[in-house]
Amino acid sequence: MTEARILYVDDEPDIRDIAMMALELDPEIEVRSCSSGMEALAEAAVWKPDLILLDVMMPEMDGPETLRRLRENEKTEGIPVVFITARTQVAEVQRFLGLGASGVIAKPFDPMELAADARKYLRTGAEQMLEKEQAPAPVISAYRRKS
Repeated sequence: MTEARILYVDDEPDIRDIAMMALELDPEIEVRSCSSGMEALAEAAVWKPDLILLDVMMPEMDGPETLRRLRENEKTEGIPVVFITARTQVAEVQRFLGLGASGVIAKPFDPMELAADARKYLRTGAEQMLEKEQAPAPVISAYRRKS
C-alpha cells in the first residue's frame, strides 16, 4: 500500500538510479524520477507528489529556478521541496531555505538512509494545513564519509 509519493529530480542518471532504488526500499513509498527541471514541473502538476527531492545544480533550469516555478503554479505550490546538494555550507543552506525549500539533504547521500531522510519531510494533511502557523524547523540531513 502506497503511503507517500516522492518525485526525485536529478540530471545525473547514475545518481537518479541509486536514489530510485534507495527510495523504493521502502514499500510504502511510490517513486518517480525526472532528469530536468522542465520535466519535473510537468510531472509534479499531473502526478501531485507528496514530496519533491530536487538537485540544485542542473543544466538549463537549476533547482532554485525549478522551485520558484513550482511555487508559481497553483497545482504545485504546496508541495514540499527538499534540495539534494553537495553545497551544504551554512550560508548556502540558509539561502535554500530562504527560497522556500523545506530542507536540504547533502550529497553524497547514504542510500540506506535516503528513504528515512525523505520521510522526515512528509507531512499528513492536517500538518500541512497547520504548516503556516507552526512550521517545523528545517532538517539538514548529511552523510559524511568516514575517513
